[in-house]
Order: sequence, then C-alpha cells, then structure tokens
Amino acid sequence: MTVGIIGLGLIGGSLAKAYKAQGAQIYGFDQDASAMALATADAAIDGTLTSETISVCDLLFIALYPHAAIVWLEEMAPWIRKDAVVIDACGVKQEVCKAGMALAQRYGFLFVGGHPMAGTHRSGYAFSRADLFTGAWMIIIPPVFDDMALFVRIKALLEPMKLGHIKICTAKTHDEMIAYTSQMPHIVSNAFVKSPYYDNHEGFSGGSFRDFTRVAELNAHMWSELCLYNREVLMEELSRLKAHLEDYRAALEARDQETLEKLFREGSEQKTGKKQGK
Repeated sequence: MTVGIIGLGLIGGSLAKAYKAQGAQIYGFDQDASAMALATADAAIDGTLTSETISVCDLLFIALYPHAAIVWLEEMAPWIRKDAVVIDACGVKQEVCKAGMALAQRYGFLFVGGHPMAGTHRSGYAFSRADLFTGAWMIIIPPVFDDMALFVRIKALLEPMKLGHIKICTAKTHDEMIAYTSQMPHIVSNAFVKSPYYDNHEGFSGGSFRDFTRVAELNAHMWSELCLYNREVLMEELSRLKAHLEDYRAALEARDQETLEKLFREGSEQKTGKKQGK
C-alpha cells in the first residue's frame, strides 16, 4: 500500500510511523522543514508528497487544521487518483466533510471523514510514535451509511493503526459530542488555571488537580480554530455549564447545605449511573 500524509505533526507523524511499520510506502509533506527533516531521518517517509506522488497513493491522510485541510483539498483534488481513499484527521467534521465530499464527488475519489481519538497535550513531530493509535477509538464519517462493503474497505485500510474501536456517525453528531467531550474540557481547564492561586498550588494539590489542569497546556492556534469551527454547539455547552455553576454558587451564597448536597449527589449519580442514599 502507498500512503500519502499531508501534515507531519503529532497525528500525521504517528500515522507515518504506524503505516511504515506495517510495510507501507509513505510520501509525506509538512511546511515545517524541521518536521520533514526529522521524518526523513527517521525513515518514516520515503519521499515528498507532491502533485506527482499524490497520483500513486492508494490512501491519503490529511492531518492539518480544518481551514488548511479544506484549502489543501481544493488545490490538490485534481491530482488525486480516482480509486484512492482520502481520510482527514481534523477535530471538527461538518465543514471539512462538506468540502471534502463535494470535491470527491466532482473528481471521483472517495472522501471519508475521520477523527482518531488519540493524542497528548504535546504537539509536533517530535512527540509522534507508531503506537499512538493502538487500542484507540477512531470516528468515521462515511459518505453513505448503508454500504457494508465500504465499511469493510475502510476498516482494512485502517488496520495498520491497530485501533481498538471504530465508531461510525454523522458529522453533526461528531461535532456535538466532541464539543462536550474534548473542546469543553480544554476551555474549562484553560480558564481554571487563570486563578491567582495557581502559581502557589505546590504542596496543596493532588491527583484531582493534576487531572483537571492537564489539558490547560495546549496549542492555542489549533484549539482556537477548532472551537470557532464548532462555535454554535460550544456556546450552547458553555451556557449550560454556566447555569449549573450558578446553581452551586446560589447554594453557597444561601448557606444551603441541603441543596448543595443535592447538587453534588446529582452529579455523582450522573457520573456513576447509581442512585445514592440521602
């Protein structure tokens, strides 16, 4: 199999290493010359992905930010082979899939929306590794949902990633769920560390603090772009969280232990799925 990868950061670099480890020929490109140099030195790529080498790729991964992914597709679609499969790895799906599927229909290749649920708070090729996706979930947005042969084909193409699970859904469902499970935690954690107490937490913090603040360290450009692409859903989630926080604040202001205990119990039960005794 010949694989092309545009973007050799954490995700793209890890894809290159995972597929290379399974014997694929890899063409890659990143506008960062150091990433290209490292990938070449690691033998993670066999050559540069260009308009010429795109034409020999069976599978193409787009590991770019959403806007850049759309622009790249618009520019390079004419050179993609008609029997090739193109999968993006963007953290938002509606706008990317809309553009990708329209171009696929126009030029004859197959576009599939994808989002590997794997990564770290570190970014860049230097942190990439071949086993990043091992056992992980991969979300897939296919162009149609009633073609079993297509699902089998996609699963076979993704085998070198050694995924644990593949979840198929619509682009809308993806963006709604990711707003809650990924984008919101990054926003809340990033806001939380802006407290004046943060700089003096040593000796007063434990596991809960470490867990809660882990994703406060992030790639600001990437996350701002992802959040803006999912703006409407995120604003709804932020309003919902704000309303819940106001409930806790009101109980504290009123010195109302009964209500505060009820709020804590409700959250705990939502997390565990178990009803607690009073």
